[in-house]
Amino acid sequence: MIEPGSFYDALAENGVDFVAGVPDSLLKEFNAYIAAILPEQRHLIAANEGAAVAAATGSHLATGGVPLVYMQNSGLGNSVNPLLSLCDPEVYATPLVLLIGWRGEPGVADEPQHIKQGRVSPALLEAMEVPYAIIDPTAAEQAAEQARWAVAQARQRSGPVALLARKGAFARSPQRPAAEAAATDLGREQAIATLAETLPNDAVIVATTGHISRELYEYRKRAGESTERDFLTVGSMGHSSQIALGIALQRPDRTVVCLDGDGAALMHMGGFASIGARRPRNLYHIVLNNGVHDSVGSQPTVAQKIDLTGVARACGYRVAADPISCEDGLAQAGHALTRCTGPAFLEVSVRPGARSDLGRPAEPPVNNKEHFQAYLNGPGGNS
Repeated sequence: MIEPGSFYDALAENGVDFVAGVPDSLLKEFNAYIAAILPEQRHLIAANEGAAVAAATGSHLATGGVPLVYMQNSGLGNSVNPLLSLCDPEVYATPLVLLIGWRGEPGVADEPQHIKQGRVSPALLEAMEVPYAIIDPTAAEQAAEQARWAVAQARQRSGPVALLARKGAFARSPQRPAAEAAATDLGREQAIATLAETLPNDAVIVATTGHISRELYEYRKRAGESTERDFLTVGSMGHSSQIALGIALQRPDRTVVCLDGDGAALMHMGGFASIGARRPRNLYHIVLNNGVHDSVGSQPTVAQKIDLTGVARACGYRVAADPISCEDGLAQAGHALTRCTGPAFLEVSVRPGARSDLGRPAEPPVNNKEHFQAYLNGPGGNS
């Protein structure tokens, strides 16, 4: 496997002077190293991958250096527009290196939401005319040379160059950022259970990607309840609130709840404005905020440094309840929220971390969709 420090040194020695990106589980050891050694002005954990590309472009404009942008391959979609309309050699000719975690690589076991993206990732880079190389954990000695090649190629073509990192590419980094103390003792899994128990019986829930969907799924199984009322957004990070908005607009007779995460809410925060502008009376948006990207390595978000409740209020939510940070009062707050006329917002502070034995939904995503759709539109789903 590749030692993160040696790999970064090869990049830095050849002119990489700024790093931005969205954390990825395959890159978490490299991400940990970067977070531990780089000062804030040289490392940005961005809200989304397109924003990371834009910030990298700004750094290049300011210094003339070659920035590095890291992401999971699922984030390529967020970055296509700025890569092609901003950084491309035919537009602003911005040299940068993309370090991409290759989830769903053909022949490597992975979750359903990653399989298609993994299969088409090389072809997508080829269609974008972005040169790339594959970083292999069995060829660690080549990694530094590939890093040097990527920087040189980015300079030569004045445009993006990609390095696709296979699963297991990076060894554990001895340098790790100091963990911040949790602001609450409330666990996310307990918060989800409490909220699920207090919501109206006919409410449908759209749960965001990562641990939140998995914990809601396991709660239903433990409680002996059907999962048909829950749409588990296993991919498409940041879009759950808009899925919920679409349901709420089409089914004003139903109570629609979005269980969101802080990283997801930040990724496409423009969704707050769409909800506030359309003002669906039946939509309830709950953000479980632990201040980290918990599913991919616990890298920090900025969500505990900003006023999410104030954002919701400013965007036009009819109700933006006082944030909750303890078990006492959570059930009452959840119950009170859905008795208000929506759109209504609640932020719940929870501590980072999840059970090591946390499972995943056993059914394929399309089965979840079919069961949810049948519940939403069938006899049991009509009020």
